[in-house]
Formats: sequence, structure tokens, C-alpha cells
Amino acid sequence: MTRKLKKFDFWVVASIVVLALYILFMLYPMLKVLIQSFVDSETGKFSLMHFQKFFSQPYYFGTLLNSFKVAVASAFFALLIGIPLAYFYNVYRIRGAKTLQMLIILSSMSAPFLGAYSWILLLGRSGVITKFLEGLLGITMPSIYGFKGIVLVLVSKLYPLVFLYVSGAIKNIDSSLLEASANMGRTGLKRFFTVVIPLCMPSILAAALMVFMRALADFGTPMMIGEGYMTFPVIIYTSYVGEVGTDHNFASAVSIIAVVITLIVFLAQSYATKKTTFSMSAMHHIERKEAKTLPSILMHIYSYGVVAVSIFPQIYLIYLSFRKTSSNGNAFKPGFSLDSYKYVFENMGSSIWNTIRICGGALILIIIMAILISYLVVRRNNAINRVIDTMSMIPYIIPGAVIGIALILAFNNPKFPLVGTAWILIISMCIRRIPYTIRSSVAILGQIPMSIDEASESLGAGKLKTLIKVTIPMMLNGIFSGAVMSWVTLITELSSSLLLYTFRTMTLNIAVYVMVAKGSDGRACAMATILTLFTVITLLIFNKFSKDGEIMM
Repeated sequence: MTRKLKKFDFWVVASIVVLALYILFMLYPMLKVLIQSFVDSETGKFSLMHFQKFFSQPYYFGTLLNSFKVAVASAFFALLIGIPLAYFYNVYRIRGAKTLQMLIILSSMSAPFLGAYSWILLLGRSGVITKFLEGLLGITMPSIYGFKGIVLVLVSKLYPLVFLYVSGAIKNIDSSLLEASANMGRTGLKRFFTVVIPLCMPSILAAALMVFMRALADFGTPMMIGEGYMTFPVIIYTSYVGEVGTDHNFASAVSIIAVVITLIVFLAQSYATKKTTFSMSAMHHIERKEAKTLPSILMHIYSYGVVAVSIFPQIYLIYLSFRKTSSNGNAFKPGFSLDSYKYVFENMGSSIWNTIRICGGALILIIIMAILISYLVVRRNNAINRVIDTMSMIPYIIPGAVIGIALILAFNNPKFPLVGTAWILIISMCIRRIPYTIRSSVAILGQIPMSIDEASESLGAGKLKTLIKVTIPMMLNGIFSGAVMSWVTLITELSSSLLLYTFRTMTLNIAVYVMVAKGSDGRACAMATILTLFTVITLLIFNKFSKDGEIMM
């Protein structure tokens, strides 16, 4: 009996359990989607009709091209804005740097559809800026709807991802490299393009992939501001829950096409990253220096100008949340009032509690799973754990609407009656958002020498006790950073949750979407402001307990 107990290995069991969870809650549901995509809606027999329908009809195939145009344009402009911003922030002294970073992150931490909604209120046909310029100066603003509006919204929400990724890379550049380049005559723009950009290329490619995937899979923005500019996430959603008619099998087929395309993009990015990947660890970190007067002024104008444009729509929503509205909340009136907040707390208070309990529950599971998976991947490298590492990346390439459909197909039955419960939302959120915490945890654990674990075990601590008492405390900054990113994306989750929620499990973000759809602008603005408050509190907590107060990817 004693020998059997000695042979027990917690990490072997952990590997099996984690692998089983991925198979049950991710691979099995996706297999259900794959099977349904090949089933004739009428006869129930094997058929390729849904794939043929998608590729043969220009309308449907055009949505795929539209999605690619949006994703490529969003990635290009996000890189164009985010890379210089990260360079200025990390290499030169910017006044109010910590405040600037918080504003950059805050500008990204609301659902993109909220950005679309606020830009419509500003620059739409009846937008306040549109009306002001027409009435005062006779200037007719170009339309914000369609492709241009979608890209504007997504870039303003996603350039902070580029900022975070590139900032993390710049922090790993040894200052001696920049000094050596300066001694060889490489300064200013030459140094930026010939030294900094090549050294940051792996992170730039990773950021480009992240922005591309987020833009490609975004549902709320084209739904809100697209006005006929259809993308395939919208087609998936409308095919599954359309008001005119539903075709679940066709929605499944489009979902499979979406996954295949994003997988191809992901593999291409991985190949490009391997070609440019190299090991880099800074012995002497870059110390921010004072720029000359004119360049410093231009850098400050650029940095704060970008942030002002991206965060102004959120500020406008906060302002509107305090405006008086009609009795149904559909029209703004002169003056200020707390009526919108009163309505929210009296009639929609459950959505606030649901946000805390559902998103909070998902975050706890994400942190626990991320710690286990990162330890398995870094410290227990074997075939099973390499499979787990690969599977942990799959959510990057699955659009949210696809995950929602997959979970409905898998767990809307008597054997697994999860649909309609809070658990189905928690599972969906865990699947979608766990990669953030896993990646940051793997990165920080990789920097902790294995000798520390071995020293702890040699002093009598078991593997599990070593993890809890030694390893996790040393990982806290990476775990915390990933958890912050996971949390703010959890509370703004829409695409999968919109398919899975019920009235009893409606979160704030879904409630905002419902209010916007009803035209209850005042109440929607009030709930959007409460969501922003959640984000601000999160960032303040992170700044309080983080070692350097900076979030990096």
C-alpha cells in the first residue's frame, strides 16, 4: 500500500484531468459543429450543400472577403499607431507616463460594439459632431457607416494590444545594443527601423496576429455600424438566430470555414515568427531619456492625441449617462439626472450581480487552470503536456459565435443539460479567455530557475507544496497581469454570450447590447459607464499590487 502511494504523481493526474476537460468542453463541441455542417437540413443525410451554398453565392463569399479586408486594415493601422507609441513610451520620458498607460489600456477595455455605438452618437447621421459642423460651418461629414466605420472602431480598440506586446519586447532589449548602434551612427529613425523593429519583430508578428484574429472574429462592431457591410461572424449569428429564418446546419458550415481560415492564418504567422525568433534577455534595461525640445513636444502630441481620440467616445458615453431622458429612455432632454442609473439598479441590477458572479467564477477557474497548465508546459514537458499546450492556443483561432454554437450543440440535451445555466457561460468564457493568463504565466515561469524548485523539494517540501508555497508567489506578477487582461475581456464578452445567455444570466455587456437594440440610449450609456467603472477599479487594483504597475504582454 505504501509503495502505491509513493508512486502517485499529482502532475500525471493533473495532465490527464486537464486534457479530459479540453476534450469534453472544446474538442467534443467542435466535433458536433463539424458533423452538423455536413448534414442536409431536410433529409438528415451527408451533404456538402452548405459549403457549396457559401462558396457559390457571391453574397456569402463576399462576407469572407469583407472580413479579410477589415482584419487586414485593422491590423495594419493598429501596428502603424501602436508601434511608435510603444517606442516613445519605453525609450523616452513622457510626462504622466503611468496615467498615459492606464488611459491606453482603458481605451481598449470596453466591447468594440460600445465603441461603434459611441462613434455613431458622435459622428453618425444625427451625431452631435455631425450636427454641430453642419449647423455652424456647413461642413458635411463623410459617412461613418460601413467599412470605414468598422475599421475606425476596431483600430481605436485594438492598437493598445500592439502597444502592450511591443512594450514587452522593448523592455527585453539590452540598452548596450542601442548604445552600440548610436556609436555606429544609427540614431533617430534609422535606429528605430534598423535596430528596434527587427529586435521586436516576433512580438510585432504576435500583436498583428492578435489584432487580425480579434478583428476577423468581431461580431458586434459590423452588426452595429456596418449597415449592410456584412462579415462572416454576422452571417454565422444571423443564420443561427435570424428573425426571418434559421439554418443551423449552414451556420455550422460557415463556422467550420471560419475556423479553417483562421487556422491557416495562425499557422502562417507561427511560421513567420519561427523565422524571426531569437533569444533576448536584457542585462541592462533601457532607461528612459529626455528627448530634445521639439521631438519631445511632437511625441507628447502624438501620444496624448492618439489616446484622446480613442478614449473620447467613452467619455462621451459617461456624459450622456447623466443626461435627462424621456420616460422610456429613448431620447435625451436638456439637463442632467440620475434617472438612467435609477432604472438600471431597480430593473437591471441582476445583470450587475451576474457580471460579478459569472465573470468572477470564470476568472477563478482561469487562474487555477492557467497555473496548472503553465507548470505542466514549462516544468513537465512531455507528449501529453505538449498536446495540452497546443490545445490551449486553439481558442485564439475560434470566433466567439462558433464557440457559442458548439456549446449549444454539445450540451443542449438531457445528458448534459448545461444550456440556459450560468455554467455554460462560465465554460464559454474560460475557453475564450484562458490563453491570456496561460501565456503570461508561461512567460514568467520560464524565467524562474528550476533549481529553486529542486532546492525546495530537497528541503522536504513535496511538489504540490513547492508549487503553492514557492513557485506561485514568484509567478504572481505574471499571473496577475494575465488575469487583468482576462477579466476585462470577460466583462466585455459578447459574441458567444449573446447565444448562450438567458434572462436570468444576462450580464452587463449583454444588457447594454439589448438596450442599444431597443434604442434606450440613456440606460445603455449608464450600464456602459458601470462597465467602465469595473475596468478602472481593476486597473487601480493592479497598479496597487503590481511590482512596477505596468501591464505587458
